[in-house]
Amino acid sequence: MVSPSAIRLWAEKGELKATTTAGGHRRFKYEDIKEFANGRKIELNIPQDKNSRILIIDDEQIFASYLKVSLLLDNKDLDIEISLDGFNAGIKLKDFKPSIVLLDLKMPNMDGFQVCNQIKNDPSLKHIRVIAMSGNLSAKDSERILQVGAEACFEKPLNISLLTKHININEVKND
Repeated sequence: MVSPSAIRLWAEKGELKATTTAGGHRRFKYEDIKEFANGRKIELNIPQDKNSRILIIDDEQIFASYLKVSLLLDNKDLDIEISLDGFNAGIKLKDFKPSIVLLDLKMPNMDGFQVCNQIKNDPSLKHIRVIAMSGNLSAKDSERILQVGAEACFEKPLNISLLTKHININEVKND
């Protein structure tokens, strides 16, 4: 419920971060809009499902299904899909458009490091939150995945309540 002229004025004053296209149109990042709105106590009217899409990328079907069911127990509004390999994940990332990826590091053919690297180097995907996980986690692997762009790395078996708290699903759902 904000007029276009108010948005234009905020952008011109530099109060709301924006980029301008060659044609003179302004483009705004979701994160910048959210930060601006929070600073001014403006309530955003964004559909809940925008931030409740999770893609689980793990080559172990049983674990991926367990993780999906565990996350849905207290968060039935989540939309969760599973990809069993890195190649299929590339298709799902474009079609499903998740806001969060739960990514196994050790997968055949295309490992989690490669998948994370591709997500973070693709301008249309780099906004996706990547949370890595591994059943055989070393300090070196944890450091490496964080350098590639993941925001956190958890060891399997996962502590679901700790993961849920980190993801902050309840806050995300109510944005």
